[in-house]
Amino acid sequence: MAVTFETVRQMALALDNVEESTSYGTPAFKVGGALVARVHQDGDALVVRMDFEQRAELMAADPKIYFITDHYLNYEWVLVRLSRVHPDAMRDLLRVAWRLASAEKEKRRAGTRRRRR
Repeated sequence: MAVTFETVRQMALALDNVEESTSYGTPAFKVGGALVARVHQDGDALVVRMDFEQRAELMAADPKIYFITDHYLNYEWVLVRLSRVHPDAMRDLLRVAWRLASAEKEKRRAGTRRRRR
């Protein structure tokens, strides 16, 4: 039961205020300009916003689905193999990523308001 990019698109766009965009030349989803997820350049993985603790848990639980490259070692992202992830898990991951991206958007907005004062 592989997840396709079209499945991801439907799931992501069902979240509040998510827009389809691009990031590093690949299809992406953003909320208020903050990246939620994007297609990895390898084409089989999705780069999903995730905090370090959750990422470590996912990678320990199933490294065939959840992984990182050296590039993402110091960044709060996890790569998800679309060909292996269950649709329900993908939906949950996108919700988590959406919450994190929304929180980042709010922090940026608050910082802008403080600078204007």
